[in-house]
Parts: sequence; structure tokens; C-alpha cells
Amino acid sequence: MVSEREVVAEVRGLTIRRLRAWVRRGWVRPAVRDHEYRFDELDLARLRLLCELREELGVGEEAVPLVLSLLDQVYGLRRELRRLAEAIQAEPSEVRERILARLRGGL
Repeated sequence: MVSEREVVAEVRGLTIRRLRAWVRRGWVRPAVRDHEYRFDELDLARLRLLCELREELGVGEEAVPLVLSLLDQVYGLRRELRRLAEAIQAEPSEVRERILARLRGGL
């Protein structure tokens, strides 16, 4: 976990003012310890993405919440698919084969 100043030093194009605005908007949700924001690796990745969206891709401020929502949905679905794949992998081989056959047959 890193502080605001460490985040700003690490994420190109990020300022304290912009960081705090994004936290207020809920675009990034750091932990709070001793009345200070603390950011983990996921927060840093999201902040890098936000900087890229705004600075390099020219995504407008009004579109950022939609983009973040869609990305969060994609990541959530990927997690669910991974858990589903793990559950299928734990099944006996004949069950896995039937599932695979159904998937290949277009359900």
C-alpha cells in the first residue's frame, strides 16, 4: 500500500489534485489508514488506466464512468468464467466431456 505522494510519483500524468478528484468521484477506491488514503496495486493499475483514457485516448470526463463500469463488468465476468472453469475441471472426465460436447454443439 502506498501513499498519495508515492502514487503521484509513480503514475505518469497524475497530480494530487486529479487523484483526489477521482477518489471523490468514486473512480478509484483506496483504503483509508490513519486518515490518509492508501493505494494498492489494483488502484495503481486503475489510475494508470484513467490517465491513459483521459490523456492519450481523449476520453471525456462524462464518458469515464461508463468506460469504468464496462471494464468492471468485463473483469467480473472473467472472474466468474474462471470459477466456472475450475468447477468444471473438478468434475469427472465423462461430465467434462459432455459439457464440452454441448458447448461445441452450440448449446
